[in-house]
Amino acid sequence: MSNKQVTVIDHPLIQHKLSLMRKKTTSTAGFRRLLSEISLLMGYEVTRDMPLTLEEIETPLAVMNAPILDGKKVVLISILRAGSGLLDGILPLIPSARVGHVGLYRDPETLKAVEYYFKVPEGMEDRDAIVVDPMLATGHSAISAISRIKESNPRSLKFLCLLAAPEGIEAFHEAHPDVPLFTAAIDERLDDHGYIVPGLGDAGDRLYGTK
Repeated sequence: MSNKQVTVIDHPLIQHKLSLMRKKTTSTAGFRRLLSEISLLMGYEVTRDMPLTLEEIETPLAVMNAPILDGKKVVLISILRAGSGLLDGILPLIPSARVGHVGLYRDPETLKAVEYYFKVPEGMEDRDAIVVDPMLATGHSAISAISRIKESNPRSLKFLCLLAAPEGIEAFHEAHPDVPLFTAAIDERLDDHGYIVPGLGDAGDRLYGTK
């Protein structure tokens, strides 16, 4: 299901694996494996409209005009730290993709995003950027990351997350109405601490076993 700028990727395999990830009894190893598997599946959908061009090739039987990706390589940009879990799952699908990183942490008092690291490939004006982060909660981290990435003038921008809260979606599209958002589920709400409910807890802590 989708509207103009939000696509919920509701494939049964994705929804099943997401339910397993939500369980508080799922181990760190299991959570990590499931996130990688879901990322690969979501990668197919978020790259569905990548531009193609034709190139003449020779098969064992004939010469043909074959479709290949147009322009420079895709760039996958991870919002640290939990974004690396999505990144690792999508990279096998697009092994030639360049990779960028945006380091952000959430101020516990204001819930605002604070940047501590930023690095993306050169020549972004010829690249299609896919920004990845498992959770779109308040939206502050995603909004800040997209704002910084826009300064590099990418050819196109998309945002991919595992879970989104309605409040985060509203804030994200108020700030960046031009950026399509892809998610596996839209949950009920945020709690008083800015966590997604019912959610799956802190994705970074569960991915790396830090809590």
